[in-house]
Amino acid sequence: MPGVRQVVDYALQRRAALADVAAGRVATADACDAGTYLLQAASYHGRPTTRTCPLCQREPLVEVMWIFGERLGAAAGSARSADEINRLADAISEFTVHVVEVCRSCRWNHLVQSYVLGTDDASGGGRRRRRTASP
Repeated sequence: MPGVRQVVDYALQRRAALADVAAGRVATADACDAGTYLLQAASYHGRPTTRTCPLCQREPLVEVMWIFGERLGAAAGSARSADEINRLADAISEFTVHVVEVCRSCRWNHLVQSYVLGTDDASGGGRRRRRTASP
């Protein structure tokens, strides 16, 4: 996991959300609320997983990586491919990646993980070492 730091795993929150649906405390329609922009990002920037949707069991989940950070400019708040994120990690001092799993059939979505990438250079530029987008 070179270059990946400050990793936060949201597995417990995911498990609790699924338990709430299974127990009837949360309606399936409320849990399956992916918006149009997220579904489009899943189609264009998503990477397929081997995990089947926990709610509809119809198709494999897709992971979408969203990037956030002051030094990203107009790219902040957008979905990006792993290759694009790797290039940004070599050029930008610090930014956060949020990984969201999405089911394109039933619209289930959940934040799976977040982590920080970048050169760790306070000036915002320069190459320090190779970094990867997937932890």
